[in-house]
Amino acid sequence: MSHETHIRPIKPREKLDFQLGSGIPRFWNGGDAFKTRFFDAMSLTFPIGERYFISTVRAYRDQIADPHLLQEVKDFTRQEAQHGMVHTEFNAMLEKQGLNVAWTQRFLDRKFKFQLARWSKAFNLSYTAAAEHMTAMMCTTFMERADIIEPFDHRMRAVYTWHSIEEVEHKAVCFDVLTKVAKAGYFTRIAGLIYFSIEYPIGNWYMVNRMLKDDGFSLLQRAKMLLKGAWWLYKPGGVFLPALGYYLSYFKPGFHPWQHTEMGRYQDWLTAFEHTGDPVEASEAFTAKVLAGA
Repeated sequence: MSHETHIRPIKPREKLDFQLGSGIPRFWNGGDAFKTRFFDAMSLTFPIGERYFISTVRAYRDQIADPHLLQEVKDFTRQEAQHGMVHTEFNAMLEKQGLNVAWTQRFLDRKFKFQLARWSKAFNLSYTAAAEHMTAMMCTTFMERADIIEPFDHRMRAVYTWHSIEEVEHKAVCFDVLTKVAKAGYFTRIAGLIYFSIEYPIGNWYMVNRMLKDDGFSLLQRAKMLLKGAWWLYKPGGVFLPALGYYLSYFKPGFHPWQHTEMGRYQDWLTAFEHTGDPVEASEAFTAKVLAGA
């Protein structure tokens, strides 16, 4: 079967209400500080990171001759812009909790401006394509696991479900521009993944530690949390190891993102959203099927 049969159309969704201003608990992930801040650290990277991703693709926009791919780039841009807006709203809530959000945004802004100025267009796009692969992998890693998403506050689960749905829809856009338009070779493609795979976890762990410190936890308390969190993430059968094959598939010379089918309950979310227009209700329909093991 051709991987083309697995394609899910990109559908930008705008002006969505996730009820983020209605009393979300400080530790919204089952009351667990580490697990909450692990996801919050990802949220901190999204607004500026999404703008960077858009910039790396737009650098090739004038060279795209295929009208279908050009439309996909436009839809990708609209989806990523919405992700940035929603996570900006959530990050503002984190700042009200006393977390140093402004520092992270200044750092990320300088980092991505440096990359755009100093790296080649092809390597910037390779970095983005790698990040999209890792994000799509995490959509499967997190959103298809009942044990991971059940403790979420329902509004935060709605945010990450919607974000994951759209990441799956546009997961091949940057890869296609990289390979078909930029015509990057295997080494450039893989180098982006290796670099991102080292850099991103370091940054995420650093931000988690900083947020836990802002929460008032002592050095010893944070050390215990980080060790327990590392076991949760990396133990056999934990969060990431079951997805190792997915990660490694990127190294195959003939790899294409649509060779994978993520988000097994994708259609349940889509049907519910098309019926209600409410991302929170759609998330609950999606989650009910995941929790039921359907």
